[in-house]
Amino acid sequence: MADGVRAVHAATLWRALYHGPDADLLATAGLPPPLRRWVQARIGDRAAPDRRPADWRPRDDPRIVATRASADGRARKFLLRLDDGRAIETVVMGYPGRMTACVSTQAGCAMGCVFCATGQMGLARHLGPGEIVAQVLHAKRALAPRGERLRNLVLMGMGEPLHNYEHVMRALEIVSDRAGLNIGPRRITVNTVGVVPGILRMAREGRPYNLGVSLHGSTEAERAALVPVSQRWPLEALLAACRAYSDLTARTIFFAWTLIDGVNDTPAHAARLSRLLAGLPAHVNLIRLNATAGYDGRASADAAADAFRATVRAAGIPCTIRQRRGIDVAAGCGQLRA
Repeated sequence: MADGVRAVHAATLWRALYHGPDADLLATAGLPPPLRRWVQARIGDRAAPDRRPADWRPRDDPRIVATRASADGRARKFLLRLDDGRAIETVVMGYPGRMTACVSTQAGCAMGCVFCATGQMGLARHLGPGEIVAQVLHAKRALAPRGERLRNLVLMGMGEPLHNYEHVMRALEIVSDRAGLNIGPRRITVNTVGVVPGILRMAREGRPYNLGVSLHGSTEAERAALVPVSQRWPLEALLAACRAYSDLTARTIFFAWTLIDGVNDTPAHAARLSRLLAGLPAHVNLIRLNATAGYDGRASADAAADAFRATVRAAGIPCTIRQRRGIDVAAGCGQLRA
C-alpha cells in the first residue's frame, strides 16, 4: 500500500468496516493517520456536495433514509438510498431466540412473479457486493443498541439472488468470514425462484449456504401462471436441478409455497406437491399470500393452510406455516417495493 500505509493496516481497516459501531470510516477512532489519509483520498472525492467531511462514506454504502416498525415490534423495515438515487428495502425480523435480516440483491427484479411487489417493478440493476454487505451491517448496527444480535440471514428481499450470482457469492464470503461479520454459512439461506444454472453452480462449487426454492405451483401450467420464469426453466428442469443439488451436497432444500385462496391451496395441490418432492431431502415452508397493489388474490384461510400442511406431512415431508412478520408496514414476503 502506498502513501505510508502498510499491508498490516488492512486488518485495522477490516475491523473498522465490519466491527465498528458506525458506518462512517472517517469517524472511526484509532485509525492511524496514514490510513486515515488513505481512506479520505479514496472516498472523499465521492462525497455528495451536501455531506460534511465527517460524514463521508464509500460509494457502495447505501444510506438509511427511512425506518418503519411493525405495531408488534417484531419487524423493522429500512429504506436505503443507493449512490445512483435508486432505493432498496431491508427487513429485520424477530423470532423466538433469533434475529433475522432479509436483504435485497437487486433493485427491482426481472423474474416477474405476479403476486410479488418487487416483481411487478421490473429490474433496474444488480446490487454490488458492497451494497449487499452494507444491508447486513445496517441490520447489525440497528440491533446493537437493543442488546440484540443478528443470527440469521435470508436473501429473500428485493431481487433474484442467483440472477446476480457473482456479486451475491462475493458478499456472502465477506458476511460469513470469521474475521468479518461471522454469520455461519448454515445460518444463511439463498432463495431462488428457480434459476436452474445458479442452483447447479452452487452445487458444483460446494457453496455452504442453505438453498431455498420458491415453487408455488404443482403443475407446469399452474406454476407458469404465477412465476413467468417457469417458461424458461420448466418445473421438470427445476426439480432435476434440485435432485442434482441434493446428490452433490446431501443438503436439505427449503421449498417455499405461497398459499393463495382458490389458486394453489387445496389438499389436491398439496398431494401433487408431495409427489413432486418424493425422495428429495425437502422441507416445505408455507407462506400465506401478503397483499400487494398489483395482484388481487387473497391469502388462504387458516383452515386451508392447516389442511395443506397436514397433507404434506402425511407424505413424510416436514412442513411448517411461516410466522408472518411486518405485514402492517409492507415488510412481509413479496411486499418489498421501495
